[in-house]
Amino acid sequence: MQKLWGNLQQGLVDYCRHNGFRDVIFGLSGGLDSAVVSVLATEALGGKHVYALMMKTNHTSKLSLQIAAKLAQLNKFYYQEMDIQPLFEAQVRFFKNRILEAPQKTVLENIQARLRGQILMAYSNQFNDLVLACGNRSEAAMGYCTLYGDTCGGLMPIGNLYKSQIFDLAKWLNARGKIVLPKEVISRAPTAELSDGQKDEDSLPPYDVLDGILELYCDKHKTSDEIVASGYERHVVEWVVKQYHKTAFKRAQMPQALPVDI
Repeated sequence: MQKLWGNLQQGLVDYCRHNGFRDVIFGLSGGLDSAVVSVLATEALGGKHVYALMMKTNHTSKLSLQIAAKLAQLNKFYYQEMDIQPLFEAQVRFFKNRILEAPQKTVLENIQARLRGQILMAYSNQFNDLVLACGNRSEAAMGYCTLYGDTCGGLMPIGNLYKSQIFDLAKWLNARGKIVLPKEVISRAPTAELSDGQKDEDSLPPYDVLDGILELYCDKHKTSDEIVASGYERHVVEWVVKQYHKTAFKRAQMPQALPVDI
């Protein structure tokens, strides 16, 4: 883990230097991925060069707000909380008036994600900050992300790490002797909080299953039959493989991810 963490830190420093950025900015959601990115950016660049925005809506839980504030306190980076619910409601009204019907659930979810991306890019233009996208390899492989929303940015620092690896990395970070991540951000069920009660596993297989299949398919180039023979359920394997190819257009438009050399 030490080597992996060192490589990620150096990769972020080099990317910023080569592209002329001194500061980075990202959305802090109260979830694990953005939490790990916040620690990475702070330890690589220093807290005075790290800006995090918590852009809450009515779907944002009190736990997420508490985690985000605690992260800023533990790691000493710049933190701002803002309520984007009025912006969201205005866009929903505008869209509804144009199409003369109620927007679908996916439309409502993606409007929130794209509003956050729009705000981050506005800050980037104003202050010349590099926007970091906080997605991971598992989500990218399944297209579990919003184009021009949470995929918005110039770099995905942990975009080559599977979610299971990020959980392991988070536990290692706190085991070094100094707590940098609230325990709740590691133990809570992953959620995008774009609708009430939403959980990642409502749309995806459990991450330990998903990541096992993806590693065999993407990294070891096993066939579906070979993956099934290794112990995974056929219907799950076939769904993952189909989804992986179906969402390739999203991956083609995502920011560059830092290479992982372990």
